[in-house]
Amino acid sequence: MRSFPRRAVLAGAIAAALAITIAVIAFRWGQPAPAPVTRPSPSPTAAEALTVNDIYETLSPSVVFIRAGQSATGTGLIVNADGAVLTAYHVIKGASEIELTFADGTKSAAEIAAADPSIDIAVLTPVTLPQLVVPAVLGGRVSIGDDVVAIGNQLSLHNSTTAGVVSGLDRTVGSDGGQLTGLIQFDAAVNPGSSGGPLVNARGQTIGIVVALANPTDADTFIGIGFAVPIGAALGAGDDQQPQL
Repeated sequence: MRSFPRRAVLAGAIAAALAITIAVIAFRWGQPAPAPVTRPSPSPTAAEALTVNDIYETLSPSVVFIRAGQSATGTGLIVNADGAVLTAYHVIKGASEIELTFADGTKSAAEIAAADPSIDIAVLTPVTLPQLVVPAVLGGRVSIGDDVVAIGNQLSLHNSTTAGVVSGLDRTVGSDGGQLTGLIQFDAAVNPGSSGGPLVNARGQTIGIVVALANPTDADTFIGIGFAVPIGAALGAGDDQQPQL
C-alpha cells in the first residue's frame, strides 16, 4: 500500500482545518445579529382615582351653604385663601341680604364682589371668615365619560353628594338672562339648592360650577341632565372686577 509523505499529510490537515474555520466564520457572518435585550424602563403612572367618599371628605370643608333673602338657598365654593366664594349668579340675584354658612358652622354676611350674568356666575366676599379657610383645588382636564361628583345643598339638604359622568361638552341652554354656552353636561343628580356647587373630577379637582338642570316638564326636579360652567370661565366672572384668585 502506497503511503503519502508526512509533509503532504500535514499540509493537507492544515488546509482542511482552515477550510472548516473559514466555513464556520462565514456561517456566523451570515446569521442575523442577536436581538438586543429590551430592558424595562420606568414610566409615569396616572394619579389614582379617589373614591366618592374621598372626594366628599376633601371638598366638604370648601363648600358653603348660601341663603339669599328670606327663602332662596344655594351653594358656594371657597376658591382662594382670602375666602372668596364662587356661586351661581341666580342664587343671589336681587337679594338684599346674603348669608353664608361655612362647613364649621361659622355664619357670615357676604357682599357681591363681582358678577357675570352672561355665564350665571358671581363672586362673594364674606364679612367674617371661619377659623380655617380651605380653598378647593381648581382645574383639570374634562372628557366625555369622565367620572364626576356634585356636592351641594339640594333641596336644602346640606352637602348632598351625588356621582355620575360627564355626558357632553360645549352645551347651550336657555336661562333667565338669555343663553348659557360652553357648558359641561353631566348626570350626577342635582336639584334646586345645588346651584353654585362644585362639579369635581375623580382626582378631587373642581372642573365646574353647577348652574342649571334640564327637565322637559315644568317641574324643577332632576331627570338626568345637569349643567356646569367650566371652572376656567367661572374664574373669569366679572373680569377686572374679580379679586385675584
